[in-house]
Amino acid sequence: MSRLLTLLLIGLLPAMAQAAEPLSPDQLLQRIRSERAAEVDAMQAREQAFIQNRSEQAQLLARANAALEKQKAEAERLKTEFDRQEAELAEQEKLLAQRVGHLGELFGVVRQSAGDIAGQWQDSLLNAQYPERLQRLRALAESRTLPSAEDLDSFWMTLLEDLTASGQVERVELSVVGVDGQRNTRSVLRVGNFSAFTDDNFLRYDSDAHELLTPIRQPAGMATVNDYMNSSEALATLPVDPSRGSLLAQLQRQPQLWDRVQQGGLVGWVILALGAIGLILAIWRMVYLARVGRAVNRQTRELNQPRDDNPLGRIIGVLGPKPQLSDLETLELKLDEAILQETPPLERGQPLLKLLSAVAPLLGLLGTVTGMIVTFQAITQSGGGDSRLMADGISQALVTTVLGLVVAIPLLFLHSLLASRSKALIQLLEQQSAGLIALHLSGTSRRD
Repeated sequence: MSRLLTLLLIGLLPAMAQAAEPLSPDQLLQRIRSERAAEVDAMQAREQAFIQNRSEQAQLLARANAALEKQKAEAERLKTEFDRQEAELAEQEKLLAQRVGHLGELFGVVRQSAGDIAGQWQDSLLNAQYPERLQRLRALAESRTLPSAEDLDSFWMTLLEDLTASGQVERVELSVVGVDGQRNTRSVLRVGNFSAFTDDNFLRYDSDAHELLTPIRQPAGMATVNDYMNSSEALATLPVDPSRGSLLAQLQRQPQLWDRVQQGGLVGWVILALGAIGLILAIWRMVYLARVGRAVNRQTRELNQPRDDNPLGRIIGVLGPKPQLSDLETLELKLDEAILQETPPLERGQPLLKLLSAVAPLLGLLGTVTGMIVTFQAITQSGGGDSRLMADGISQALVTTVLGLVVAIPLLFLHSLLASRSKALIQLLEQQSAGLIALHLSGTSRRD
């Protein structure tokens, strides 16, 4: 009973909250019945809706199951078709391999040949005129698929073009890099794949830059090239590099005299300085002795008129214009003293020249030792695998040896020449002194 009253109160709370006036028990009971009937109707309506929806869900589930069965059937069909096509593909591949046969080996040979030819043509002069041919050959050599008929035809035409161009002498407009580094379009005379010329220079093909370069050092023979260009005859002479540019490249790397001198290092410069000093000294002494020799020759023709500009005249002047010496020993001592006074000026510089000719080879040996030390240091630091690292030390060792010999040999000859020249003059003075003594004796005997 209490629970029923509690429910009635809970149901009446909304009505009591909305009613402005209190209801009687009959009115309250009537309202509860009406609201209860409304709630039952609502519950029944929801139940009908649920039942109706349940039937629709069953229909949807049935349609979904039907679609699933259809997809499973389609999947089975596709799997069967895939298996069939895979088996057919395997049969077709097998048939293709049978039909290709030895063509695969042929295409392999073609690719290998294209790679080999591209390597052989890397330094070819014709690349300057046909720069795209190397790209075609490399693309064919690096291809991972079978080459087509067009690729084979292009490969064949490239070989024919090279064969034809190798036997042609023609003028073409090509880009040329000058000595100053400027790139200009010039008229180039191309002689096959051997040589190329402009109007005033030989040209060299640089395989790294893929350009024609003007070498700094030009070989001889440009006059022959100009004669060929100006000639109208069917046959004319033209210089050709049979090494296809290798000789011209070697010419650029060949060191000149100044390069050799620089390779000698400090010791080489010292040797050259001593050689220059010795050469200047020898020239000075040669000029001096030549001048003294001419003066002595003039004096020999004028013995009665002694002069002070030559040694013979000064020796004659010792006796005076009228010699009164009667003692032969005193006369000889007087003349010997005069000759001894004139000898040092005639032999001046010869000991120094001899010393320089002896020191130069020793300095060359010193340079050889220091160069070998540098070579062994390079070997210690980097091993002996790369000879270019040892080139500096070996160059210094050899160049200083050569410089020492080159300086010593001429200085030795000059020293011998100066010594013989001075001895000849001294011998002439001694002969003339002996003649003076003989004249004096003959004069004394006549007076007796």
